[in-house]
Amino acid sequence: MDGTDGGRRDVAAGQTGHGRSMEQKTAEPAVGTAAGPKAYGFLTAVESGPHGIFGGYLLVDALGRPLEFHCTAPVKVSRAQQILFGSTLQSHLHGQQIGATLLAEATVAPEIVLIDSQPMLHVRGHTALPVALVRDGAAGDEAAIVGGFAVGGAVVSPHASDAGRVDDLRERLTELAAAVDLREPFERIRAAIEEAQRH
Repeated sequence: MDGTDGGRRDVAAGQTGHGRSMEQKTAEPAVGTAAGPKAYGFLTAVESGPHGIFGGYLLVDALGRPLEFHCTAPVKVSRAQQILFGSTLQSHLHGQQIGATLLAEATVAPEIVLIDSQPMLHVRGHTALPVALVRDGAAGDEAAIVGGFAVGGAVVSPHASDAGRVDDLRERLTELAAAVDLREPFERIRAAIEEAQRH
């Protein structure tokens, strides 16, 4: 698959965020910080027609302000890889190649990693951090909340490995959800990736 090594791009919160200002960075494991603001991670994959799939990871503080942003170079899957990986392709692509790579780039450990697509749930096998899927929540749609919880206009469904921590995760997200719609940072990631492609 293309874009597997050396293709990661990073933008510190203080940089401009345009594609040309992104710099190459070698992967190092996330170290986290004992002191400092609470951080929340938003991880997604963006399909971009002929380019392939970009991964994006935005870390924000409790007010929704960016702390770090990381994105991958586009990943293209060949027909041969589709055949060889078979049913394990999504797990490898989203969980390991995109998700785990981006989580390793972060310099702070977030309270939780929020995702917006089912395939990205595979990242949980590559991290000790709690992972949860964020979806739109229709008012009164109790079926959508089974196994999860409502926060503002969103429904948060923890990964099966974190299902026993629903109360803890809800508490962790309360402060952030008071400041930001939990679905909105994913739009920022998509917009940043689109902007980077223009330059």
